[in-house]
Amino acid sequence: MKKNLALLCLTLFFLPLMAQPRQDVNIQVSRIWSNGEYCSFTSMIKYKGRYYVSFRESDSHQILKAENRCGKARVLVSDDGEHWQHMALIGKEGYDLRDPKLSITPDGRLMLLMGGSVYKNLKLTNMYPQVCFSSDGKSFGDLQPVVFAEGLSQHNEWIWRLTWHQGIGYGVCYGSSFMLVKTTDGIHYDLVCRLDMPGRPGEATVRFLSDGTMAMMVRRDGDSKNGAWGLSHPPYTQWQWSDMDVPLGGPDFMMTSDSTMIVASRSLYSTEKTMLFKGNIKGKLEEVCILPSGGDDNSYTGMIVEGDELWVAYYSKHEGAKASIYLAKVPLSLFDGKISSRWFY
Repeated sequence: MKKNLALLCLTLFFLPLMAQPRQDVNIQVSRIWSNGEYCSFTSMIKYKGRYYVSFRESDSHQILKAENRCGKARVLVSDDGEHWQHMALIGKEGYDLRDPKLSITPDGRLMLLMGGSVYKNLKLTNMYPQVCFSSDGKSFGDLQPVVFAEGLSQHNEWIWRLTWHQGIGYGVCYGSSFMLVKTTDGIHYDLVCRLDMPGRPGEATVRFLSDGTMAMMVRRDGDSKNGAWGLSHPPYTQWQWSDMDVPLGGPDFMMTSDSTMIVASRSLYSTEKTMLFKGNIKGKLEEVCILPSGGDDNSYTGMIVEGDELWVAYYSKHEGAKASIYLAKVPLSLFDGKISSRWFY
């Protein structure tokens, strides 16, 4: 493992819309994993006092050549957020494992959910979500396919991220359909509702407000690549949607109050960058900063709050031909003050 723990001092530019814009803010950025492989699609969580980062590891972004190897899910662990070590490397014969996302189940296990893409003659033929669990944060059990309820498609699906709320895990499934599903054990999934949305919707993240309202942020790849923003009250079968006016890639967000949020996304304006935003409950965003990033592929973040900092795990190719994994520690003051930890899931 190659490590580069040098701190980068960044001068950030803020839009005029920001109140009392600040400059010369120090953001600590470290490269926490670079082993010559193509590393991408991160997730991050704190579990039993330790920090975990997961990501896909392969030799390419996609299976485009016969010699390309299917991706595996690697998990790193750290006691202090500075020194990182390998914890697990998870693979499955014949499956390209993608976007491994960490969460904590209601019974206290560390859960790793990921897409399982199956190729034939270099063409994607099926997708079967896969999941595994750890009860001690030191090793994971066997990888197993998720099971959809009777009447739902059992193939060509992808649950991109799972968020737990009051003992139930919610995620959005896309592939052959676009639907909100739920689980109580991380393995078996029932339909909440089918989501009727134009514009080729895909990757989606859900979070919750204090009154139980579900918020959803969706990447779209249609004629307009602007993200979609949705709100729904229990039982989450009726939705109000709005256009976000911003193109998204790997959308990630956390509510900071019932009216504000922190958002991370790949910027698709001119060159691909990893960008942080401040947003409101209407889904409108203001740019806050661009993290050190570049190449033709980056972002797909995992975020946690630690003290008065936002920790952001992401991948980028700005320092090499293949992407590495980075951790940025961003002052929460950039997002207008101290944020209560009760908002983060």
